Amino acid sequence: MRAAFFTEYQGPVEVQKLDDPTPENGGVVIKVGATGLCRSDWHGWMGHDSDVKLPHVPGHEFAGTIEAVGKDIKRWKVGDRVTVPFVSGCGHCPECHSGNHQVCDHQFQPGFTHWGSFAEYVAIDYAHTNLVRLPEEMDFATAASLGCRFATSFRGVIDQGKVSAGQIVAVHGCGGVGLSAIMIAAAAGARVIAVDIDDTKLDLARELGAIDILNAKNCDDIPSAIRDLSDGGAHVSVDALGSAITSFNSVSSLRKRGKHIQIGLMTGDHAHARVPMDRIVAHELEILGSHGMQAFRYDAMIDMIMTGKLAPQKLIRDRVTLAEGATALMNMDNFVSTGVTVIDRF
Repeated sequence: MRAAFFTEYQGPVEVQKLDDPTPENGGVVIKVGATGLCRSDWHGWMGHDSDVKLPHVPGHEFAGTIEAVGKDIKRWKVGDRVTVPFVSGCGHCPECHSGNHQVCDHQFQPGFTHWGSFAEYVAIDYAHTNLVRLPEEMDFATAASLGCRFATSFRGVIDQGKVSAGQIVAVHGCGGVGLSAIMIAAAAGARVIAVDIDDTKLDLARELGAIDILNAKNCDDIPSAIRDLSDGGAHVSVDALGSAITSFNSVSSLRKRGKHIQIGLMTGDHAHARVPMDRIVAHELEILGSHGMQAFRYDAMIDMIMTGKLAPQKLIRDRVTLAEGATALMNMDNFVSTGVTVIDRF
């Protein structure tokens, strides 16, 4: 198979011919129809994720058709159109038994714990627990965009934040995760305030449902600006970037008993960022994370897509080849792209 491959962190990502994968007894091999290019892939390439072992094939947001099945697979067959959460639960540990596959003790993560989807084929373990059947009407590019950013935002906004109509939601960072969170919160009936440093991304945020926008380059005090716009602060605030500044601002922009949702990955010097603990105690604030979403929750998200309440396809701004995606991965820290980039030619 053709696959994008690197042998050293921060080294060249090159398209090479590699051996085709074979399925484990409880797994499948998927022929990749499309795969998203996500900042988490960049973190893996940089060496920020201890699960990534060299040599490595990145990629964790994907959709396609089943090409081969393991001997224990009964409910799926070759040709089925599927996707999977980027965190796949084993189905047997205490966390999985509690329904929380997204924090499985033995999780399988394509593109991190195992080779991923920047390839013509990808092998997936724990298939019965994690495969999600796709509607025939949903194209692979749209389905691929769900796997990490959109699903994680859906869980963060709907399941963790419990956002409801009439609430005010602030979203810090308008990359793929942030734009997904904006669309989902707006669909839930919330008034959304979008924060970024790029006017082009803020324009797209408004297009996707944000009512108010703030360019942090032109505002010295984002929390105060959000509290002024919202008459006391956001009910829910999302850090969709993952930095010491955006996480602090997100917590600080909440109204009393508000919820901060950390979706953006905190790595390196940002991993143990400070928080306004005095405010957290005095205002009884909640601090929550969102790390993927269980396969069984995809039905609710897909229902909203198929009924037109959500339109993740609007986030897709670029469709590129595998070679172009490999180059784009190495340049992600420049924040040059807007929306979601999908590889759909291998």
